[in-house]
Amino acid sequence: MGPHVTKRRKLSHLPELASAKTLEGSTVESDAPKVDLTVWTSKGGSQYKTPPIETTMSNAMAGSNSIYNTSMFQMQMEELISEVQPKFGKRMEILEKVLRNLTEVIDKIPAREPSPVADAEKSLRTEYNLSIPFPHPRPQADAKCTLAYEKPANIDIVGSYVRNTMVKSDKPLVVDMAIIMPSVIFQEKDYLNYRYFYKRAYYLACIAAGIEESNICKFSAHYSYQNDCLLQPILLLAPIKDGSDHDFSDAKCTIRLILGPENKTFFENKTLPWRNCLRATLNEGDLCSTKKLSTPIYNATLRAECSIGSYLKLLHDASTVSNGFKGACVLGATWLHQRGFGTGIRQGGFGAFELAATLSLLLQNGLKGKPILSVGYSSYQLFKALLQLLASRDLTHQPLLLFVDHMKYSGVPKSDTPLLFDGDRSLNLLYKMTVFSYNELRWEASMSLKTLNNVRFDQFQPTFICKVNNSVLRFDDLLRVVIPKSWKTCPKYVDSIDTTVDFCTKLHEILHRGLGDRVDVIHLKAPQYGMWPTRESNPQENYEPMVLVGLTKNASQATRTVDHGPPAEDRIAAASFRKFWGEKAELRRFKDGSILESLIWSEKSSRRSTCEEIIVYVVGRHLGQEVAESIEFPTKCFDELLPTSPGSSSLLALNEPLQTSYNDLEKRIRDIQGLPLQIRQISGSCADLRYVSVSQHTLNMPMDVVVQFEASARWPEDIQAVQRTKIAFLLKMGELLEASMSGLVTRLGLENDWQRMHNMAFLDVVYPNNIPFRLRIHHDREIVLLDRQLKDKTANPRSREQAAIAISAHKRTFTQAPSHTQALRTLCTRFPFLSPSIQLMKRWLNSHFLYPHIKDELIELLVVHTFVGPHPWPAPGSIRTGFLRTLFSIAKWDWRSEPLIVDLDGAMTPDDVTAIYTRFEAWRKIDPAMNRTVVFAASNLDPNGVTWTDQGPTKMVATRLTSLARAANSLVKEQGLDVDPRLLFTHSLSDYDFVIRLDDTFCEGRRGREKKKSYFKNLQISSNQDSGLVGYNPIWLFVKEVQRVYGDSIVLFYDPAEMSVIAGLWSPHTSSRAWKVNLAYSTAPMLDGETTKGDNGPKVTINKTAILNDIARLGGDMVTAVERHE
Repeated sequence: MGPHVTKRRKLSHLPELASAKTLEGSTVESDAPKVDLTVWTSKGGSQYKTPPIETTMSNAMAGSNSIYNTSMFQMQMEELISEVQPKFGKRMEILEKVLRNLTEVIDKIPAREPSPVADAEKSLRTEYNLSIPFPHPRPQADAKCTLAYEKPANIDIVGSYVRNTMVKSDKPLVVDMAIIMPSVIFQEKDYLNYRYFYKRAYYLACIAAGIEESNICKFSAHYSYQNDCLLQPILLLAPIKDGSDHDFSDAKCTIRLILGPENKTFFENKTLPWRNCLRATLNEGDLCSTKKLSTPIYNATLRAECSIGSYLKLLHDASTVSNGFKGACVLGATWLHQRGFGTGIRQGGFGAFELAATLSLLLQNGLKGKPILSVGYSSYQLFKALLQLLASRDLTHQPLLLFVDHMKYSGVPKSDTPLLFDGDRSLNLLYKMTVFSYNELRWEASMSLKTLNNVRFDQFQPTFICKVNNSVLRFDDLLRVVIPKSWKTCPKYVDSIDTTVDFCTKLHEILHRGLGDRVDVIHLKAPQYGMWPTRESNPQENYEPMVLVGLTKNASQATRTVDHGPPAEDRIAAASFRKFWGEKAELRRFKDGSILESLIWSEKSSRRSTCEEIIVYVVGRHLGQEVAESIEFPTKCFDELLPTSPGSSSLLALNEPLQTSYNDLEKRIRDIQGLPLQIRQISGSCADLRYVSVSQHTLNMPMDVVVQFEASARWPEDIQAVQRTKIAFLLKMGELLEASMSGLVTRLGLENDWQRMHNMAFLDVVYPNNIPFRLRIHHDREIVLLDRQLKDKTANPRSREQAAIAISAHKRTFTQAPSHTQALRTLCTRFPFLSPSIQLMKRWLNSHFLYPHIKDELIELLVVHTFVGPHPWPAPGSIRTGFLRTLFSIAKWDWRSEPLIVDLDGAMTPDDVTAIYTRFEAWRKIDPAMNRTVVFAASNLDPNGVTWTDQGPTKMVATRLTSLARAANSLVKEQGLDVDPRLLFTHSLSDYDFVIRLDDTFCEGRRGREKKKSYFKNLQISSNQDSGLVGYNPIWLFVKEVQRVYGDSIVLFYDPAEMSVIAGLWSPHTSSRAWKVNLAYSTAPMLDGETTKGDNGPKVTINKTAILNDIARLGGDMVTAVERHE
C-alpha cells in the first residue's frame, strides 16, 4: 500500500526554460516552438483566439522533464511496454499465411455489373443465401441508385497489429484488413443521402459471398458494426478449429474487414462537420433548431473512411521519426483499456486509434518546420503530454484546429461536442465522442495527472495496472434506466439514427442540470452491438434497451437539501428555472434578505437519498413516468446494512447524545474548583468519540477519556508514587463531579495491578442517561521516568523489559490514541462517508470473527487510506464505494513486503515516506519470520508503524483477512451490480476445529431484546443504573479467562457484537509429539494404530476432550453446547 521510494534529483519546473537536463544526461525541449496553429472558440457569433497549444504542452513537459520520477518507475514503464504486447511467436506465421491467402481470395472475386437495389439483393439471397447489411433507413426497392462490385483498389493490413502497438486484452484481439473500394463504382453525388453507405454494404456482402465460395481458406463469418456506428457494417472472420493449415485459433484473434473509398473519391469541402449531406430527409416540421441542419456524424463517418490510407501513412511516419511514439501508443492504449474507453461510440469514442492519431498530429511538422511535441520526447513524456492536453483544455469551448486555412475555417459554428480538427484530412478526430464521454475522459486524465505528479506514493499501479473500469468500485451511485419502445425524441442532428445514443444524450442533459454540483461525473453506458450471421437480416434492436448510469458524487454537496436558484429579479433565468423544475420550484426569502427561486429536498419523507429523489423527479418530469418507474438502484442495499438512512448527516447524528454528554463532561471538568492543578487538556480516545463505533452503547462499554493537568514540579519522581498520586486526583475529581450534577455517579477502578509500571487507576463517570465515561490521567513526566528505567544498566533485564512494555502502552494510551481520535474526527467531518464506511468495515470483520484480533485503529487506517489516498479513483462518495474499495485494497495488499502508509493530514513529505520504508525494512531484518510484527501500519502521527500492530494480527489472522477480502472481491466482480451484500457478511463455522455456543440471555447483542420482554421494568431500570456494571461483560471475562489459561493451545474467534458463538482452532504446535514432562497443555497418549513410537518414546497429543470439557465447566450456565469438528 505504499510506493517504492528512491532518491530523486530536484529538477527545475519552470516552463520558460528552453531545455532541461534529463537523468540520462540528454536534453529535452521543454518550450515547444510555435507552428501554424489556430485555436478558435465561438462566443456570441464571433471568434476569438485562446492561449496557444504550445503553452499547454510546455506545462505538460514541465512536470516530466526528468522523464521518469524514479529509476524504479522507469523500469516498471519499460517492462509494461514489453509485457502488454502479445507475443505471437510461431503463431505469427500461420496468421500471416491466412492474411495472404485472404487477400488473394478477395482479389479474385469476380466483378458484378451495376444493378438496381432490389435485383442486387435478390441475387445475393438466391445464389449465396446472404443478406446485405444496409444501414437504417434501408434503401427503397425502387431507389434510383445502382449497386456494383469491382476489384478492390488496394488491400492493406492496418491498425495496431501492423504498427506493433497491439495490447493484450481479455477479449480476442482484432487484426484489421482495410479494403479500399475503387472510385469507379461511385458517382460524384454519392456522398448524399446514404447512397455511399448503401453501395458500401453491398460491396461488403459481395466480399462475404466470395470468401464463402472460396475453397482456399474457411472462416466463421459474421456481420457487426464498426465503432458501434449503424452506418458502418463490417465482416468479422473467426477461425474454424479444424486443425488445418489455415486454423489460426491459437493466435486468439479475429480478422476484421473494414471498407473505405479511395481518398479523392469525394471532395473534402462537401463533408465538413457543419455541412448537410442528408438533404432528401429534411422535414422542417421535425426540426427543433437550425443547428440540426448540419450532419456532423454522417459527414465525419464518410470522411474517416476516405482517410484510411492517409492515416496509415501518418502513423507510420510518426513511428519513424519518434522513437518514443510506439511506446506512448502502448501506454495510452493500456491506460484507456483499464478505464473502459474504446474507439466505438458506446465505448466513449476515444480509443487507441484516436490517441495514436492525436500524438501523430502533434509530432507532425508545421509550416515553420517544427512539431508541437519534440520527436526526442520519451514514451512517458508523450503520454503525459497527451493527458495534459486532455485535462487542461476543454475542446468543447476551445476547439483545436490543426493545419488549417484560417480564412477557410473562420466560420466554424459553435457546438457542444469536442472538436479536434485535422485540417489535412478535414476530419474531427473526436466525432464519435458524446458530451458525457468527453467529460469523463477529461476527468480520468486529470485524476491520472494528479497520480503521476504525486511523487510520495506509488504512481505506476493506479495509472496502468489497476482495473479502473469496475462500475461497482468506480461510481458512487449506480442506476439502471429502461428505454421504453414507445420513447421518441427530437434528435440533436438530422443524422442521428441511434435511438439509444439520443436517449443517453437527453438523459445526461437532464441529470447534469438536475444534480448540478452534487456530482462530478455522469457516466452512461448502453450495451454494445453484437454480431449476427451473414445469412440473417440486419437486426436493429438485438440488445436489451437498458442504460447503466454511474455517478461520481461530490460528497460535500451530495446530501444538500436546499438548492438556491436565480433571484426573482432575473425573470428570464427564473422562468427557465421554473420550467425545468415545475411545481417543485418555489420562491423563498432567506435570512440574508434575498428572495430566490429554491428547491427543498427532504430525506425524512422518503427512503431515497437526495440524489435519488432528484433523479426520479427530473426523469419523470422530462422523460415520462414510464421511464422514471423503470429506474432501479441495484447497489442501494449496501446502505441498508447500517441502521440509518443513506445520508451521512444522519449517521453522525447517532453520536449526538454521546457528543453532547462528552462536551458537558469536558465543561464540568474544566469548571471544577478545588483541584491542586489546572486542567491542561481533555481528549477522547475511543471509537465512540471519533464517530466510528459499531456497538450499541451500553454500560459495559465506557468511553475512554484522557485528562492532562498542567506541568508541575510537585509530582513525585518515582513511577509507582505517580500512580498513587493519580488515584488521589481521581478520587477528588469524582467527589467534585458528583457534587456538580444530580444523578451523576462516579466510581474509582483499578487496572494492571500486577504491572506496577503501567497505569493503575481510572474513574468511571456515569451520566443519568446511562452514558459512561472512563477517565485516565496523563502525566507527561511518566514517560521520562520509564525511559530512565529502561536505560538503567544496573537494573535487571526483566525490569528493563517491563519498562519497555510500559513505554509502548503509555504512548499508545496517552499519546497515540488521543491524536488518532482527533485526526479521525477531522477526517469524518471532511469526508461525510468515512464514518459509515468504517462502521460497515467493522461489521464485516465482526461477521467473519476477525474483529477481536485486529485493533480498531488499524481497521480505521485501512479505510482512511481509501479516502486520503484514493488513486486511481476520487475519494468515495458513498458507503458502498468506501467499503468495497477498502476490501479491494486489502485483497491487493502484500503486507509481507509492503507497509501501510497513511497520510492523515496531507503533510507527509517524500523524506517521511522514505524513513517509514527504512523502519519497515529494519523490522523485517530483525524479525524475518514475523513472529512479533506482522503488519506494519504507519502514518504521519505514528511513523514507527507498530503502535496498533505489535499485539496483532498474527500471520494466520492477516492471511485469513487477505483471503476473505479476495473472496469478497471475486464475488463482487462475478456478480457485479446484482451482488447481494448479505453474501459478503455470511460466515461458515465449518472451518473451525470446535464451536462453543452461548446462552442468548448473556449475549451483548441480544440482551437488550431480552430486556424488552421483561415483566419487571423497575428491576430493569435499576439494573441499568447500577454503576457497578460499568465495563462489566461476563462473556468477555469468560473469553479472557479461557485465553489466559489455554492461550498457548487454542485461538478463539467470535463476533463481539453478538457473542452467541465462539469458534476456535487448535494451535499447530499441539500436534502429536514425543512425550516429556512439563508440557504446557493437557495431553493424552495416542491410541494404537494412530501412530508408532518415536525415537524419544511414545507419542502424545493434546487432550482435546478434556480441554473442551474444562472450558464448558468454566463457562457454567453461559455455555449451552460445545461442538467438536473432526
